[in-house]
Amino acid sequence: MASDRLSSDHNSNLRWTTAKNKMFENGLAIYDEETTDRWYRIAMFVGGTTEGEVKRQYEILLEDIKNIESGKVPSPVYTRNAGCSMANITSDEERLRNLKLQ
Repeated sequence: MASDRLSSDHNSNLRWTTAKNKMFENGLAIYDEETTDRWYRIAMFVGGTTEGEVKRQYEILLEDIKNIESGKVPSPVYTRNAGCSMANITSDEERLRNLKLQ
């Protein structure tokens, strides 16, 4: 049944790893809209997936982009120095780093 297949494809997309998604994105860049058998080629490039799963992942990507561009997804709030290796520098170290030698 088509609805079962769609549901199955949707569930399989929930299991996509970050690495698999990156391969998918790279596949999109390699195999553009003009490519013959685009979805098949991307599925083979990604590995362990089907044309239907790749198409569904593309639909999800388009929906995400639409939501971001329409403002439905809030911009992330970054804290000062979050994730920065410089966050643990003491003020003395900071002054020394910024010291200009003459």
